[in-house]
Formats: sequence, C-alpha cells, structure tokens
Amino acid sequence: MPTTPQRDVSAPAIVIGAGPHGLAVAALLRRSGVPAVILERSDRVGASWAQRYDHLRLHTTPGTSKLPGLPVPRQAGPWVSRDDYVRYLERYADHHRLDIRVHTPVRRIERSDPASGARWRVRTPDGAVPTGAVVVATGRCHIPNLPRWPGSSTFTGTLLHSAHYRSPAPYRGQDVLVVGAGNSGTEIASVLAGAGAGRVRIAVRTPPNILPRSSARWHAAGRLTDVLPLAWRDRTSLLTQRLSVPDLTSRGLPRPRTGLYTRNAREGVNPVLDHGFVDAVRSGRVEPVAAVQAFEGPEVVLADGTRLRPDTVIAATGYRPGLHDLVGSLGVLDEAGRPLAVGGQNHPAAPRLYFAGFTNPLTGVLRQAGVEARAIAHAFRHERTRATVPTPRPGDRTADALDNGPAPG
Repeated sequence: MPTTPQRDVSAPAIVIGAGPHGLAVAALLRRSGVPAVILERSDRVGASWAQRYDHLRLHTTPGTSKLPGLPVPRQAGPWVSRDDYVRYLERYADHHRLDIRVHTPVRRIERSDPASGARWRVRTPDGAVPTGAVVVATGRCHIPNLPRWPGSSTFTGTLLHSAHYRSPAPYRGQDVLVVGAGNSGTEIASVLAGAGAGRVRIAVRTPPNILPRSSARWHAAGRLTDVLPLAWRDRTSLLTQRLSVPDLTSRGLPRPRTGLYTRNAREGVNPVLDHGFVDAVRSGRVEPVAAVQAFEGPEVVLADGTRLRPDTVIAATGYRPGLHDLVGSLGVLDEAGRPLAVGGQNHPAAPRLYFAGFTNPLTGVLRQAGVEARAIAHAFRHERTRATVPTPRPGDRTADALDNGPAPG
C-alpha cells in the first residue's frame, strides 16, 4: 500500500476515499476487470475511523461488518474495536492489492470535453485527472456538524464536536454536558460517567429508540421485515422496546412515540444500541435534560428555560456530507446536499458518476458498503456489455431477432 502520493493517476475509474465504501467498490471493480485508482486526502487507509474516539466499538457483529472478499478476524471478538477495524481495513487493501494514492485530495469533479475521450476530470492539487467514471465514497460522516447556537462564541467553557473527543481522561472531575442522544452521544455520556467525570448530563431533543446490543438480531430483523408495512414495523419495534428496555420517564427520558422505522425513513436516524447507557440513566450517573437553545457566557440555556454551567459541552450532533465543493455544480444533490442517486444508480445529468456511503440503513452501514459496491460493479459490467453489443442495421436478421424475439430456426 503506497505511503506517498503518485502523480500518474489516470485510470478507467477513480474512487474518491479510502474508507470501507471506497475500498469495497475498488475491490469489486478490480475483480470485474476494471482498474480503479483510489484517491485519499489523508496519509492512510481508514483515516476517519482511526480518528474516532478510543473506546469506539462497532455496533454490528463481524459478520455484518465485513467487506466483500475478506472476513473480519475472529480474534477481533463480537464487538470489533476501532483499532481492530482500522487494521482490518489496511489488511483488506493489501489483500485485494488496491491502488491507493494517499495525500491526494480531490477539489472538484468536472465534466470533460467529449473530444478528450474521457467523461470526467477529477481536479487534484497536481492537476486534472481524466477518467471514464468516478465513484465518490467520502461518506455521509465527512464534516462535523456543529449547530449555530445563539451565543456559542461567548461560551467561556470548552465546546467541541464529538469528532474531536478521544477519551474520558481529560474530563475527570468535570461537569460535562453531552448534546445529542444518538449512538455516539449516549456512548460518550455513559463512558464519561463511569470514568470519573464529576457530573454528566445529556441534552435530548427527541427521545431515542433504544434497543439492547446483546446480539445481531436487530440488524437481521431490519432485513427480514423490510417488505412489511411501515406502520406494522413501527408498532412491533415500539412493543419490543417496551419489553426489553425499562421505562426511563421518571429519569427525564420518556419513551419515544415514533417507531424506529419511521425515524430512519424520515431522518436517516438509527436506534441507539444500548452499551450501558440505560443503566447509567437509571442509576442517575447520566442525567437527561432538555435540548440546548443558546449560550450566554458561562451558561447553557435549555429549551425549558433551565440554565446550566458545565465545564465542557460535547456536541454529538452528527455530520454533513460536504459535497457542494466537489459536485455542487453538476445538479446531482438535493436541497440538503445529499446525492439524488446512490449505489448503482446514476443521476440522468451525470452518467457514470456514482455515490457510495451516503445512506444509513437499519441493516447496517458496513453491510451496506458491500451492497452498494456490488451494485456499482454490476452497473459497470452492464455498461461494458451494452457497449460491446453491435448496433443492428435495418433488415439485418440480428436486428429482426432483437426487435421481435428469437429468429425462427
């Protein structure tokens, strides 16, 4: 695997991003006979994973976290750690002998002059790279999303996004407010509470759907029930939560009213898989509070009027895909900046421009990496097959057969 950039990066396909989705796409394209070059802005494979907090563990089992063509080692255990997964990604790149050019950020994707023989030009600091197809695999969690709370610039404590949180050690003895009750926020809050933080509160806008993280059956259920009506799946999920998760209403965290399937469909939000958060709330070690509304000097103002004075605020408020600079001029994004076509589908305005890693299905993001990679590889094969079929001429027996079915024997 290269550790320095290389200038000659022309290839039939360019994949942008050396995370799980980019690696899976490049591996399956290579298996299909399509040479692909991966352009990675950082200095390594899986850089965004390597930068996550130290105690991160996958919420999917090894069987649903593996990429096509290589299993996750059994030694990684049932819940794979951050470091083990990064090592797996590095091994995956080596195993499939992928061509990865590090230190090569992509600034913009442009349509190419048809006379050049290339469909696209990929702009890098070293110049434009011509190519027949581009796969954008930078992912939905690309740029930390820090809300523009009124007065946040006046806050005299420490305000950081969860992307910059690494471990609980610096927060021992501190009063910490975690904002956001998704998987990252609830995990950070429970770990802080168990590692010596003086007081831990979590600001909740919408009560999360919480499920036990005791087995892989929740992701399997997402696959098995996908064909059932949404309302039925929601009712079943809410009943499951009532049976498996204690009522935390008295602790300030009421049960959700919206089923997890509807929330995923509307907002792309997945349920919280419990890793100690429920016990931390029941014991009072983590205190749910209202959503953050504003900052005023040393104080955080909540939606119910409560004022807090935390030492540190950690915003687990998600990410943005950050695609506007890259493809914003091509007409392929919706109003929220997300791709209008993903996986093996193309937007009509941009043939052979693919996007991988921009969905958040209940069946698991890492499993989806394989699903989308297979779809993109299939689209390439279909395009290549179509290009090799000769154009029939009127009156030709082959033309008649194509138009009217098999020719008589």
